[in-house]
Amino acid sequence: MPIIDLKVSGPEEPALAQQLVKEISHLTKNVLNKKPEVTVVTITFVQDYLWFVNSVSLAELNTKSFHLNIKISDSTNLKTDKAKYIEAVHKSLISILGGVHPVSYTAIHEMKADAYGYEGLTIEYKLITNQKK
Repeated sequence: MPIIDLKVSGPEEPALAQQLVKEISHLTKNVLNKKPEVTVVTITFVQDYLWFVNSVSLAELNTKSFHLNIKISDSTNLKTDKAKYIEAVHKSLISILGGVHPVSYTAIHEMKADAYGYEGLTIEYKLITNQKK
C-alpha cells in the first residue's frame, strides 16, 4: 500500500502527469511487488525558477529535476529491491523528462505496520486478521 509523492520541475502538464503516474505505478508493481489497487500517486509541479540546487535555480541551470517520496510497509522489500527501484525510477524519469539534474532524489520511507494503514485500520491489524482467515 504505497503512497507516492512525486515532485517534478516545470509547468503543470496533465498529460505528463498521467504518463508519470503510469510509469511510477508500473515500476512500483514490478520492482517492489506492490499491489496497484492500493497504490496512491500524487504529482506536484514546481516551477523551475523555484527549484534550487546549490542555490542556483533549475531555470538558470536549464535542466529538470524530480523528487520522489514513497512510503511502504517496513521490512517488505530487500535492500536489492529498493536499490533496483531507485535506479529504475531515475532511468525512467530521465527518459520521460529529458535532461535531469544528477541531484534528483528518490526516497523510500519504511513505515512500521502499527503506525501506517488505510480504511481506518493499521497494516499490522490487517496482517493479523488476514492470518486468522
